[in-house]
Amino acid sequence: MSALGLTLLAAFGVALLLFLVIRMNLQAFIALIVVSYIVGLLSGMSPSEIFEAVQAGMGGTVGEIAVIIGVGAMFGEILKVSGGAERLALTLMNKFGEKRVNWALMLTGFIISIPVFLDVAFVILVPILYSLAQKTGKSLLFYGIPLLAGLAVTHSFVPPTPGPIAVSSLLGANLGWVILFGLMAGIPAAIIAGPIFGSYIAKKIHVPVPELMMQNLAEKAEGKSYEKELPSFGMIAVLILLPLTLILLNTFGGVLLAEDSTTLTILKFIGNPGVALTITALLTFYFLGTRRGYSRTEIQEIATKSLEPAGIIILITGAGGIFGQVLVETGIGDVLAQSMENLNIPILVFAFVVAAAIRIAQGSATVAMVTAASLITPVISTLGIEGPMLALLVITIASGATIASHVNDSGFWMVNRFFGMSEKDTLKSWTVMETIIAFVGFGVSLIISIFI
Repeated sequence: MSALGLTLLAAFGVALLLFLVIRMNLQAFIALIVVSYIVGLLSGMSPSEIFEAVQAGMGGTVGEIAVIIGVGAMFGEILKVSGGAERLALTLMNKFGEKRVNWALMLTGFIISIPVFLDVAFVILVPILYSLAQKTGKSLLFYGIPLLAGLAVTHSFVPPTPGPIAVSSLLGANLGWVILFGLMAGIPAAIIAGPIFGSYIAKKIHVPVPELMMQNLAEKAEGKSYEKELPSFGMIAVLILLPLTLILLNTFGGVLLAEDSTTLTILKFIGNPGVALTITALLTFYFLGTRRGYSRTEIQEIATKSLEPAGIIILITGAGGIFGQVLVETGIGDVLAQSMENLNIPILVFAFVVAAAIRIAQGSATVAMVTAASLITPVISTLGIEGPMLALLVITIASGATIASHVNDSGFWMVNRFFGMSEKDTLKSWTVMETIIAFVGFGVSLIISIFI
């Protein structure tokens, strides 16, 4: 097939995927599989070649991320059930003081969203926002936007959250570098989109606490003392930071230690993302489960429940791997690389624009990340991209996939309902916040690329 034909075929594949997801309301996993088959057949691949690409794409992708996402979900669920999120928020708010509580909420969101899914963490912590807003009379956005910014940044930028894990797997990026660059991009993004923008928008839009929400909370809290039930702050902080520390030691241990040293061998083993998360999950089961009175059966039920949302993320990522593998087999990588060279488009800009376009069109950040990574994968080998640059691509794709959350995104409606805002005010607050995160993350990625 000609270069023009391959380019049009890739564009058709993405357009068909968006049509199936948006117009036909087809589940993203099925849509990616269907599009992969159709693109393979139209490119001239034989059925046997397509089936081989399916096996290679699914196996190569899922084989790497299934353990990480699965065990990470168990870790996050135990942390949620034990009250770890509330403990983190209350302690940080106490340390920062009343005047800087919005900064404490940003930091809480930034930390807690590493092991806990964004929507779950938000639902857990939103009662604290209601309480603060009711007590001070300030707009709910003054407290809510910093928390949401912290949650959104690590949800998109910092493994072991599913999005960056999925993109890292598809691109073959080292998770240590992804964590490092994710933190470098995420911290300024959370600050600007959180306390700074939150303070500004809270003056423009006053959002009172929804009466119905306060009534429900009063009924649930009646006769219940959370303070005595919460685990210690130190334990929660250690458990959340442990897997990140082990993965970073694995990545950068080789710089300080001899290649054949026993210490480095140990660090490489315990710093493997799957091993690091398994160690953390086992410790979490014991310290937040067994030692706090949970039976083995209860812990098993909690862990099993956590795999429900993790399963679909694993499958969608695997389907993205299939789509990417089919595109690799068609030779589209050479064509895209040549087109980028002719148009003088840097790979980071191309990745950001593709992810942003897909995000705006269909709403899901995860689908946008996976689809964009699938399109970028064929270009990587052609351009010879490797090492830290792959990790930077992960952050760039994550930035693009975060942009402009609007009415086709479930996160938009979650914030809209819990804050009791109009659609217009949700666009002015939540949507703008997400867009700030996207452009700050992208800008930091461009700056870092100058030095690598």
